[in-house]
Amino acid sequence: MGAKKVVLILAFLGFWYLDGLPLCTASVVHNYTYILKETNFTRLCSTKSMLTVNGQFPGPVLRVQKGDTAFVTVQNNGKYGVTIHWHGVKQPRNPWSDGPENITQCPIKPGKKFTYEVVFSDEEGTLWWHAHSDWSRATVHGAIVISPKNGTSYPFPKPYAEEVIILGEWYKGDVKELIDNATATGADPEVSDAYTLNGQPGYPNNCSIATTYRLPVIQGKTYLLRLIHAGMNEEMFFAIAHHKLTVVAQDASYLKPINTSYVLITPGQTMDILVTANQSPSHYYIAARPFFESTAPFDNSTTTAILQYAGNYTPPSSPSFPTTLPNITDSFAVDNFTTRVRALASKDHPISVPTGVDVRMFITVSVNHLPCDRAVCGGPNNSILAASLNNISFSAPKIDILQAYYRNLSNVYESNFPDRPPSLFNFTGDNDDLLLTSTGTKAKIIEYGKRVEIVFQGTSIELPENHPMHLHGFSFYLLGTGYGNFNKTTSPKTYNLIDPPEINTFGIPKNGWATIRFVANNPGVWFMHCHLERHSSWGMTTVIIVKNGTTNATSIRPPPANLPICS
Repeated sequence: MGAKKVVLILAFLGFWYLDGLPLCTASVVHNYTYILKETNFTRLCSTKSMLTVNGQFPGPVLRVQKGDTAFVTVQNNGKYGVTIHWHGVKQPRNPWSDGPENITQCPIKPGKKFTYEVVFSDEEGTLWWHAHSDWSRATVHGAIVISPKNGTSYPFPKPYAEEVIILGEWYKGDVKELIDNATATGADPEVSDAYTLNGQPGYPNNCSIATTYRLPVIQGKTYLLRLIHAGMNEEMFFAIAHHKLTVVAQDASYLKPINTSYVLITPGQTMDILVTANQSPSHYYIAARPFFESTAPFDNSTTTAILQYAGNYTPPSSPSFPTTLPNITDSFAVDNFTTRVRALASKDHPISVPTGVDVRMFITVSVNHLPCDRAVCGGPNNSILAASLNNISFSAPKIDILQAYYRNLSNVYESNFPDRPPSLFNFTGDNDDLLLTSTGTKAKIIEYGKRVEIVFQGTSIELPENHPMHLHGFSFYLLGTGYGNFNKTTSPKTYNLIDPPEINTFGIPKNGWATIRFVANNPGVWFMHCHLERHSSWGMTTVIIVKNGTTNATSIRPPPANLPICS
């Protein structure tokens, strides 16, 4: 079920502006229907039923042009409530269609439907959509392709063709049962059984060679790969044997081209990559494996696809494997790639980095424990595994926070999320005495138009590792990262204020820090969380509420009439 119809709406000539972001009033409206249903799929020698959109894994591609609007009607024919999030779409003034369960809406119940109004503004490139309920996004996700507006073009030569490449994770069991069981015991969820490239595990996984995804290419042609990391819990290295990659965009924002033999991509991130088929006609492995330097359990397998040249030749008995694909623990390779990511910052694609700061936040990011509240718990030393921001493990409410904020409902959330942790300590030192955390449903309230800087500080509590953080409703500038404890005097001197990338998801280095900056010009309730799903499930999340401005054009739109009912 793709786009059912496209309607051209010509409202006025010209543009209107939301704090400098041009929103063309002549836009195209797309209508899609997504049907959530159980579908049988066979991978790794076994068959299971799993939740899908329109029976596809990965799900259908949502295609628009910059500034368009898409109405997506989601009919839930599944067995439990689900919501859909449009990852990286800012949704100006429209948090009602952002999607995170019990943050901006309650789930769409089985047998019910809800129409999302997905409002595109300045995004151009690749984003993605996914379920935002429990762990259902493992099987419910797909690409969003945002092409340049008519009369404009890419800031690079137009490629011969484009292809969506989605990295995912495969679980032999039911993912909802998996997280429900872990939540019931307080234990670490089971790791995935394989990674996937466009839904297939590929070589060297069992029963996977014949079904390996193949990308056909013509010698001499250049292709645009729209790479999406839809996986659950690990960052990934990605490479193609004997082929150079040129990264030209991240999170639907253009970059200064990065010529590289591999990329590092975190869960939630997207990248646009040019690759030229300039080798001898043959078969070449496309491969991805995790980057992981913690002692926690993880899936250490590799997934592959095949870059397959057209023509008459004898295929090799075994395709070439990318020798440039870094090892699982290669943190040097991570830094070598991530430190090269810079905004294009051109005349046609300018950036506007806030030079001053009105609101400063310093947020510690930790994996923690909670005391066991039952006879036996599955966490270390009979505890419950948890995670926190500023020592608060988020507790999801029963009524969504957006409705509570908009309608002034009490006893749903507290508006006192702290600007800093309750105490200062050696964040990257020995902190076993700080394992326990508190719980709460707290939000940070920010006045409209304020310039916000957030420093995220990773800690060594429990098991330190990289944390990919995502903020809904905004793109922000990643000013800098570093290892060790953030120093308020020396660390800001390393900030890139000239061409920092404007992104929506970024990695906090293990035992390190990262700083972002943005203008709070999008009124609404916006979720902020780690995109490692187990950490998000444990409470490594919070909510930012941006208050209305002084005009209707700077205020939250009224809610739609068909919001799912909370119960």
